[in-house]
Amino acid sequence: MIGEVSRRWFALGVVAVSLLCVMPASGQTLARSELSSVLGGVRLSEDLVLPRVEAGQMGNQSVLRLSLDEAVEMALEQNLDIRVQRLSPLIQDLSILDVRSAWVPTFNTTLQNNSQVFPSTSQLSGGLNQINTDTLQNTVGINQLTPWGGNYSVNWNGNRQSTSSFFTSFNPALRSTVSVQYVQPLLRNLKIDNVRQRLQISRTNRDISDIQLRDTIVSTIRQVKNAYWELSAAIATFAVQQQSLELAEESLRNNRIRVEVGTMAPIDIVEAEAEVARNEEATIVAEALIEDNEDVLRTLIMEPSTPNFWSVRLEPTDTARLHAGEINIDAAVANALSQRTDITQIRRNLDNAETNIRYYENQRLPDLNFQLNYSATAAGGTKLTREGMFGGDVIGRTDSSFGSVLRSALGSDFPTWTFAMTLSYPLGTSTADANLARSRLERTQTEVRIRTAEL
Repeated sequence: MIGEVSRRWFALGVVAVSLLCVMPASGQTLARSELSSVLGGVRLSEDLVLPRVEAGQMGNQSVLRLSLDEAVEMALEQNLDIRVQRLSPLIQDLSILDVRSAWVPTFNTTLQNNSQVFPSTSQLSGGLNQINTDTLQNTVGINQLTPWGGNYSVNWNGNRQSTSSFFTSFNPALRSTVSVQYVQPLLRNLKIDNVRQRLQISRTNRDISDIQLRDTIVSTIRQVKNAYWELSAAIATFAVQQQSLELAEESLRNNRIRVEVGTMAPIDIVEAEAEVARNEEATIVAEALIEDNEDVLRTLIMEPSTPNFWSVRLEPTDTARLHAGEINIDAAVANALSQRTDITQIRRNLDNAETNIRYYENQRLPDLNFQLNYSATAAGGTKLTREGMFGGDVIGRTDSSFGSVLRSALGSDFPTWTFAMTLSYPLGTSTADANLARSRLERTQTEVRIRTAEL
């Protein structure tokens, strides 16, 4: 009897020792499998390579596999912000053309016919009840504002007049007048005027639009790269969460076996079940994060009018490599101060402020102008020779053609010259004084903005 009991206790001891030997071995095996699953996709070399997880076909949705360079190229072609900003330099080019149009010569012409009937009010009318006068007049001219502040105008006026009056030497009478006028500022508007001010500001704004375009491109590329790696990281995180969920489920199955064997308390299963639930939640969140990052990337690189804009799945194909390198702080700061588009844009705004100051300083000067006027007049037509001095009968006619009259006017047979100097100056505070004070404050404000941006 005693021997049988001893054999039973010996058998139980062997079983207990066997179970104790199995449990640590199983734990070590599980730990090794978890470590292998987590680090299996990580390859250690000279550079650290992050795990790349393939995104497969999900249902009937198409998959767009693209590298980082392809994503950047698509953004440069289809990003809406870049497409909008690319129009700004073209708009500024049109603004420059609009300002320069102030220097374009302007041609003008007028053709006028005038017919008048006057009642006779004098005995000198020769017994006529009314006097008829018909005038055909044509005016042709050109005027232009010069790039150095002056302006000129050249005009020609020709008319033909016929009348029933006896007291006229030419009937019909031809008249031709050529006139030239030139005005040159000597103080105000000499070095800079409103047109040159607007032109300089428009050119600066054209440069600013280029800077803004470059800033938009750089910012979009940065956003695309960040979104690309965020999506890649989200896909990798989802794969890791799936592996963690599988490990938690495997651990739960092993714990249930241990409970059935009797080597683990049933209460320990609750913790394993909670771990499975946490990993299921993390997997769902990771999958939703993939969709969010896909939406961010697709809005940056795709045209919204594309039919499959919201349905196509994006699959990054590049693998991130992390490089360790030294950073030269002084060189980085110097590069930032010279390359940052926001600082460059503020500096160009400072140029606009300087242009305004130069213009308003010039507007404070006296308005002194030199003016030159020239005109030449010639007359002709059918010259009537009458008997007596006061409207007698016509006894002779002498004809001169319109060409001879025009040649006489262009030949300056009867010239008139006028030279003048005009001066005007406001008494008291002018608009230019107020604008100058405002422009100086704007310049100071812009300088402070530059110093703030450089901090």
